Amino acid sequence: QVQLVESGGGLVQAGGSLRLSCAASGPTFSSYSMGWFRQAPGKEREFVAAINWSGSSTYVGDSVKGRFTISRDNAKNTVYLQMNSLKPEDRAVYYCAAAQMLGITTAQRTYAYWGQGTQVTVSS
Repeated sequence: QVQLVESGGGLVQAGGSLRLSCAASGPTFSSYSMGWFRQAPGKEREFVAAINWSGSSTYVGDSVKGRFTISRDNAKNTVYLQMNSLKPEDRAVYYCAAAQMLGITTAQRTYAYWGQGTQVTVSS
């Protein structure tokens, strides 16, 4: 079983940057595909970005394309979400998730493990 702990959220002005981190427990981190999702107030949780087991392949959602980047360091059991040019509409709770597969997946149902979330607030 994988346990995930997000960090790095906070309050930032529009146009600013934040880097979220997700630390995973367990020795098999590299066998999981990882993803970031977010949920804004009153909205459903949505896909943000995903990365395959090795980090060689990534995919980001259309709403954040060109602004957000996902990466991972398997030696540190950590996945990152670099968020640049933040907008007020990026405000949400951001969740890290792990899927027990090697390839990229964007479907929430394929992610078996979830972190508790970290709040990101962007002021205009």
